[in-house]
Amino acid sequence: MLPDKLAAKIVSLFVLSVLTACANGTTGNNLEQILSAEPRLSATENGQSDRPSQPIAGLPTDFPLYPNAQLQGVIPATPTADTSIILTTWVSSDPANLVTSFYQNQLQAQNWQIVSQPTEQSNALIATKNDVQATVAIQDSPGATQFTIEYVRNGVTTQTTPDSTASVPQSGDENFIGPVAPSPSTPSPTTATTTFQVFTDIDKAPQQLRPYIQDLAALGILSLPNPANKTTQSQLFYPAKTITRREYARLLFAANNQINSSRPALQIREAAFGNQKTFQDVPSSDPDFAAIQGLADAGLIPSALSGDSSAVLFRPNAPLTREQLIAWKVPLDTRQALPNASLDAVKDTWGFQDAGKIEPKALRAILADFQNSDRSNIRRAFGYTTLFQPKKTVARAEAAAVLWYFGNATEGLSAQEMLQINKGNSTPETIEPPPQ
Repeated sequence: MLPDKLAAKIVSLFVLSVLTACANGTTGNNLEQILSAEPRLSATENGQSDRPSQPIAGLPTDFPLYPNAQLQGVIPATPTADTSIILTTWVSSDPANLVTSFYQNQLQAQNWQIVSQPTEQSNALIATKNDVQATVAIQDSPGATQFTIEYVRNGVTTQTTPDSTASVPQSGDENFIGPVAPSPSTPSPTTATTTFQVFTDIDKAPQQLRPYIQDLAALGILSLPNPANKTTQSQLFYPAKTITRREYARLLFAANNQINSSRPALQIREAAFGNQKTFQDVPSSDPDFAAIQGLADAGLIPSALSGDSSAVLFRPNAPLTREQLIAWKVPLDTRQALPNASLDAVKDTWGFQDAGKIEPKALRAILADFQNSDRSNIRRAFGYTTLFQPKKTVARAEAAAVLWYFGNATEGLSAQEMLQINKGNSTPETIEPPPQ
């Protein structure tokens, strides 16, 4: 037998001679193809793939994606029985106007119907196609442009996890070479969990209001994305910023339902997509339609449904006032008809010097709120005061204080108690509000 080194040299010379002889022949071409790299693998390794073959973050492969943008994350969104929701956040080094122009052109080119263009009040581009609504909300930040893509498909039931064994050879197949891991007997539904948000600017809120913000943030209520004019879950809460009617309606709806998650009878039903609208300026395509229309259907905000024929506009982007803050919330505390109220009754109970400036429709809620004693929304949000200032706008921190507790003076549930329940303490102790 030849030594190993000599045998290796002979084999090498033989292969070289074959390759040289067949370089221009069919055999050479076939051999070259056999030894060449897989083209698809090369394209992937070199990063030259024009379009991913699989959806990105759940978005369809044919949905336009801005080329100079990076996916930052997927915000959890719980689908309903009739809709599936995908909400992704992106960042780009390009200015906002380029991103906006790209989506305006691309969506129109793909036969999407643009139903809402970005404005000064709302930087959201909303488009519909068949049973799908897409909302691209763009925010121009220093040094980068952040934006979200919300993709809502209607008429879709809860998605299920695909069968991982569908493409795996099974016993009896000619390609079966070993045992296959057992699969669940039934597919598991894909569920989304609510994540809490940590804000870095809570210290800018009045000290008495900070615990309310922290508890609501821990429940994930303040982390709800705003598809209309918010692009990502920011680490800033902006406690002193004025809250809009749209934002408060969304948070009121979410806070009531989450704090009362174990009591379905106390929850508000959201309006289904495509329901007949009550307000002319809140169409069914509006990102907050489900919450706003749900509140109107429940009679919690003035509308034609509640007998107010003049309330044809909701004015979603208008600032929320103090009297609106209380008027919308108190019915969810008392869970019964509000008491009859007069201007004198409010003066005698609250002692407000400016009671005469309160809208007559809000007097009943304000009087009922007084009966909640230390659980009063007014006391919790504004502390002791002899001036109600009913037309004054509401800060986000003040709205959080109001949403922290649902109930009356003797029975109710707070965000802090819900945190205890979520941690496994099914019978939490009665927790008093933080001192004013």
